[in-house]
Amino acid sequence: MREREDEWTGLMRSAMAGDDAAYHRLLRAITPVLRAAARRGLARAGQPPDQAEDIVQDILLAVHLKRHTWDANAPFAPWLFAVARNKLIDALRRRGRRVFVNIDDFAETLPEGPRAETAAPAEVEAQLKTLPARQREVLQSIAVESASIRDTARKFAMSEGAVRVALHRALASLTARLREQ
Repeated sequence: MREREDEWTGLMRSAMAGDDAAYHRLLRAITPVLRAAARRGLARAGQPPDQAEDIVQDILLAVHLKRHTWDANAPFAPWLFAVARNKLIDALRRRGRRVFVNIDDFAETLPEGPRAETAAPAEVEAQLKTLPARQREVLQSIAVESASIRDTARKFAMSEGAVRVALHRALASLTARLREQ
């Protein structure tokens, strides 16, 4: 392990001095290690490991773009693994905490009965009327009319950020009110 880290550090120093062959050897040496680390990280997070290649590409691109930030007097591996960890975290944040399950595996356990009751349209309308006008309009546009944030912003002459804030506040207000009931 120590030999490998020393080799990587030497290759990176040579690459930083302009040796393209050393840089290519370094990239070939670190790629399988990064791929294995990405797969392990995805598996720990409950994500499919087949997404590892995208993360490896992100890491390699970051290494290339940020190589000037590496301190040539320090070992290369800790810097590399910090970049890799950050790229893995970024990828997991983009994906969210979703777990993919094939619904067909559970088809026999799903109830066949009627659907759960939903609020009557009059109840929904009554709850919407309790919101301030702008929040109600934004929520109506996005949730009922299926308009995008951008279209809603144009419709009400608001910034997209203001639309998101109004939507968030409307949903938070409705959630709090429904929890009280």
